[in-house]
Amino acid sequence: MLVSWDWLKQYVALDMDREELENRLAMSGLNHEGSEPVGNDIAIDLEVTSNRPDCLGHIGVAREIAVLYNQALTLPSPQPDTSGPDVNANFSVSITAPELCPRYTARIIRGVSIEDSPPWMQDQLRTVFLPINRDWKPINNVADITNYVLMEAGQPLHAFDLGKLAGGQIIVRAAEQGEQFAAIDHREYVLQPEMCVIADGAKSIAIAGVMGGAETEVSEQTVDVLIESADFTAMSIRATSRALNLQSPSSYRFERALDPAGVDWASQRCCELILEHCGGTLDAGVIEAGKSTWQAEPVVLRLSQIERILGIKIDTEEVRSILIALGNAESASTAESITVIPPSWRRDLTRECDLLEEIARIHGYEKIPEDVGVPMAASFRSDEDRVAEVIRSTLTATGFDEALTGSVVPLAWTDQFNPWTTATPLRTISPMLLGADALRTSLTPSLLEVRRINQSLANPAVELFETAKIYLPQAEGLPQEQKTIGLTSSGDFYHLKGVIESLLAKLKITTPLSVADAGEEFDGLLDNQQRCTLLLGDERLGFLGQVSKPGLKAFSLKTAANVAELKMDLLVSLATLIPQHQDLSAFPAISRDLNVVLQESVRWDQLQATVEQAAGEALEVLGYQETYRAPDQDGANTKRVLFNVKFRRADATMTGEEADAIRDAIVQAIAANHNGKLLGV
Repeated sequence: MLVSWDWLKQYVALDMDREELENRLAMSGLNHEGSEPVGNDIAIDLEVTSNRPDCLGHIGVAREIAVLYNQALTLPSPQPDTSGPDVNANFSVSITAPELCPRYTARIIRGVSIEDSPPWMQDQLRTVFLPINRDWKPINNVADITNYVLMEAGQPLHAFDLGKLAGGQIIVRAAEQGEQFAAIDHREYVLQPEMCVIADGAKSIAIAGVMGGAETEVSEQTVDVLIESADFTAMSIRATSRALNLQSPSSYRFERALDPAGVDWASQRCCELILEHCGGTLDAGVIEAGKSTWQAEPVVLRLSQIERILGIKIDTEEVRSILIALGNAESASTAESITVIPPSWRRDLTRECDLLEEIARIHGYEKIPEDVGVPMAASFRSDEDRVAEVIRSTLTATGFDEALTGSVVPLAWTDQFNPWTTATPLRTISPMLLGADALRTSLTPSLLEVRRINQSLANPAVELFETAKIYLPQAEGLPQEQKTIGLTSSGDFYHLKGVIESLLAKLKITTPLSVADAGEEFDGLLDNQQRCTLLLGDERLGFLGQVSKPGLKAFSLKTAANVAELKMDLLVSLATLIPQHQDLSAFPAISRDLNVVLQESVRWDQLQATVEQAAGEALEVLGYQETYRAPDQDGANTKRVLFNVKFRRADATMTGEEADAIRDAIVQAIAANHNGKLLGV
């Protein structure tokens, strides 16, 4: 934001050193980016944060200076002479898209003379426009006055040639799909329905809040003008500006939610200056449609919070004077608090912390000692927090994305899949979302719905996880809130099982993971050939399975998916959160490969438990290699499992005879426990 040193003098006395003022403004939140001479004036470049649109005009900056230096602020009080007929007699304004434009006003001035603007106005505009556009030139008195008021008050305006408007009306509406528009920059733009346009009775005449049209701009032949001043929705202007790659001083300001009271003030100020420098007569009244949707709310400041948050004491009267100087109206006060209503130009003041920040910056950040004692409390993370952190980091490193889904789901989901309870899910009195009125009893349906959404966005192979609560009804009282981890993967059953095993390893859970048959409660969603219950020791950890064809159809999924759910509290209770260290052996290891013939029904986790128990502490690594089936040689329903074992002693070098003895013990245990044998024996 460029401001003119001479222009600021119209509103506040600048009897301080300029560099000192620039530093003071920087310390109060308007960072000084630089200054440069323009003619006999100085252009000062200030960085204005997005929450301070009031400082996008000279009056706003002057108001800041007046508060910082406790000086009087002199502002224009426009009262243009209305000697013309009633403006509403032959012209109207209507808004058909109030979500894009809450309020629109128009005034009409007849009989203007289009000439050059006065030299003093050209000089001040040159100071603020020339440094950012070296080709800038004054346009004419009417256009320059709208720009002058823009840079004075921060409220954008637009002047239309009234003689070029059809139908005696202004319509504020949404653009039509593919609507063509020729702007005053002599470029054609293709508009979309989410964009707001200003139209007359026949055509669009401006892209609302962004740029006017070439067909209705003021020219030397203009006699009557219509002055627009409006309040456009900030998000709409921002989206339009980005979509069209078209940014203007007006759009830059409208994107930041302007002062609603500035709409009428700027309109009257513009008309006053046009009457003074362009002649003409102003029609009586204002054509207006809609109203501002913003309403100031009281904000309470507890005086005790000043020292608690800022770490310093500030006199109550100074606090009160700062708040009032900033434009706040004191509505109520006690010995413990001050209640104020923020001014319309400070829509960012909505919370107590906002007032504390205002007090700190006006009092002076430099007055807060660097070593000020601010009470601090050590942060505390529960075991559950630490486990959740490991889960998130491990799963994201594995290629999973975290999902966040709603706790309330359609009742049909809980009817179809209810793996944790047989009780009827709790219902809300009224749906939280359309069609969703049951508290979820599983994360799986929600994650499958997210898969469907990603599939529709050409991302069918998404890997997802979620850590959240499910709600299991109890016979009496409140439901059990079970923290659960849900996963869904486009990989196969064994891939997802491997992800779970990696997760357990990261949590340093030494209790062996085993599987058991899954019951009928999984029939609604999981394939009966690839599903299982997961156990840690004797405790149920959760389940794992491939979504059945009916399940895929229920969620309109076109590709295979596997799902799993795990109980968080069991992981928390078994996780080793404090790393355990031991010395590494200085002696070499010995490896042996074993190829054993087993019955098809023997699972790897069962074989793993047998090997680990037989080998004892000497076993360092047990690694699966492959499974091979040769029924003609080994018999029906058999398989060969090839695996590797690595042995190491901590106190001495293990001999070949010792390694062979451990290997033999493993083979004997496999024979005893699983009726297996070493291949070739």
